[in-house]
Amino acid sequence: MLKALVPSLIGLALAGSALASDVTYRKDIRPLWEAKCSACHGAKSPYLGEFLENTDKYKKMVKGPRMDTYADLIIFVGWPDTGAIMRRLDDGKNTKDGKPGNMYQYLGATDDERKKNFELFKAWVGEEAWTHKRWDKKGDMPGVTKEELSKMKLKY
Repeated sequence: MLKALVPSLIGLALAGSALASDVTYRKDIRPLWEAKCSACHGAKSPYLGEFLENTDKYKKMVKGPRMDTYADLIIFVGWPDTGAIMRRLDDGKNTKDGKPGNMYQYLGATDDERKKNFELFKAWVGEEAWTHKRWDKKGDMPGVTKEELSKMKLKY
């Protein structure tokens, strides 16, 4: 039985890494984003600069910054709002206090759905690139490095 189990486990591991490398914005992230995020971050939402100038106003309207295109979404991964997606969607396993990000709850109706959708976002960004760091140092958190940015996948 062990002889049959080892090749199966190796096959699953290889399939999992192939799945991660195949995650794309068009095929995976866009449909997930439309289902879970577009109501608050769609085309009727403000761009990041406007949101930051009028945060209270938009929060009362239940609107977050606009993320309805690939170009708009990667602003919250790479630059200028480096790591924002990772901080907001994180499941809590990457935080000091163990608390999930404030948008994690919207990734699904059940724990399993949230975990699955979180893993999809994480695979799209890149497992090694998933960081809470910002562009510049903030508090005791150093700024993101060029090496960390270079690990981002973000396939279209």
